[in-house]
Amino acid sequence: MRGLRGLFGSPPVSPPAISLQDPVVNSHCTEFEVNNWIVSEFVISTLVPILGVHPFPLNELFLMVSAVCRLKPDYIVEWGTHHGKSARIFYETSKRFGLDVTIHSVDLPDDTVHQEHPGLQRGVLVKGLREVILHQGDGLTVCLEIHNRIGKSDATLVFIDGDHSYASVRRELNAVMTHMPDANILLHDTFYQSEKSGYNVGPYKAIAEAMAVAPDRYRRLSTDTGLPGMTLLYQLIQPKASGL
Repeated sequence: MRGLRGLFGSPPVSPPAISLQDPVVNSHCTEFEVNNWIVSEFVISTLVPILGVHPFPLNELFLMVSAVCRLKPDYIVEWGTHHGKSARIFYETSKRFGLDVTIHSVDLPDDTVHQEHPGLQRGVLVKGLREVILHQGDGLTVCLEIHNRIGKSDATLVFIDGDHSYASVRRELNAVMTHMPDANILLHDTFYQSEKSGYNVGPYKAIAEAMAVAPDRYRRLSTDTGLPGMTLLYQLIQPKASGL
């Protein structure tokens, strides 16, 4: 019922504040490691009733939750807000695991014409939540403005979920890597299929090119079990100066 109330315009209702055990097994591990049982239980019991599994299948929900728990960002900037599903995932995760995370969620201006523009339903699942700040404008531009205003952060997570075209994802990814060298990056719709399939391979191609330019800068973790797919580019050490 919480999800239905949110979709029909009422303020979202959060479950009682219950702080769960930190699922990160070894914070010094060089691999991406969390306690999968705790994360899976949390995703199924909390997020699925609110959000369903569209557009994020369970394996992608697990990756999003695990990324927040493992990387513990000071703040998250994401765009492609629509109803606010991704922002709600980040919010619920930070609350349940006792993390102090501010989420900046960006969507298109009201007067912009786009086939995926949510209209009056923009951010309906996160409106009224103090930890989620809604913005309108170009996602990358707003992201860099927020970054410049806040200053250097020890841990930042950027979630790129725009129109999924090669040109826009390459532009956004290159700019984040250049101007936010400490950021970890999540990207949506990254599953690879051959171009003959007719499926959009833009995000996959953009990531491959970015990784080729900076092969030792990020570790890559992807959900490769099917569409739409999600990829996390994460760093466990501070990056050196980049030539991007």
